[in-house]
Amino acid sequence: MSQLIASKLHKGLSPDQFIEGMTKNRETFESWLNRFEWHTEELEEFYDSLNNRDDLRCMILAADWCGDVVRNVPVVFKAMEKAGIPTEVLIMEENLDLMDQHLTMGGRAIPVVLFIDTGGHLLGKWGARPKYVQEVMTAFKTENTDREAPDYQEKLTEARKEIGRRYGEDNAYQKVILEEIRDVLSGV
Repeated sequence: MSQLIASKLHKGLSPDQFIEGMTKNRETFESWLNRFEWHTEELEEFYDSLNNRDDLRCMILAADWCGDVVRNVPVVFKAMEKAGIPTEVLIMEENLDLMDQHLTMGGRAIPVVLFIDTGGHLLGKWGARPKYVQEVMTAFKTENTDREAPDYQEKLTEARKEIGRRYGEDNAYQKVILEEIRDVLSGV
C-alpha cells in the first residue's frame, strides 16, 4: 500500500486547484470554507503547533459531486493550512486503485484523508464523515444488506436525511472534525 501512496505523492491538485476546478457545488464548498471557525483556542493551538513538523503530508481522495466532500474538506483545508502540512487532492474517479485500498464498509466513501510521511507511508487516516454522522450510514448498511429490496431506496433517502440533520445547519460539526483529526495526528 505504501508503494501505491508513494506513487501518487505530488500528483494531486493543490487545495486552490481543486476549488478552481470544481464544476459542481463550488459555491456551497466556498460557503463552508468561509464559515469555518476554530471553535476553541486549544484546537487552533494544536494545529499551529504542527508547523515544526516537516515530515507530514496530507492526501485527500475527493470529488466535487459529493456532499460529504463539500462539507468536510473545507475543514481539512483550513486545519492543514494552519498546521503547515502540504496537502494535495486526488480525484477519486482518477485514483480508484488507491480508493479501493481505503473503502468504508466495502464502499467508496469520500473524502478519505490520508496522513503520510515524505516517503508515502501511511501514518493515519480520517473520513469520510465525523463518527456521529457515519453512525447513520453504518446502521443503514447493517440493516439493509439487500440493495434490490423494494424499500431500499426509500430507506437510503431517510438515512441521507438523518445524515443532513446530524451535520446541522451551522458549522458546529466542524469542531468534531477538528477534534477527530487532532486525535489521528496526535498518534503520528
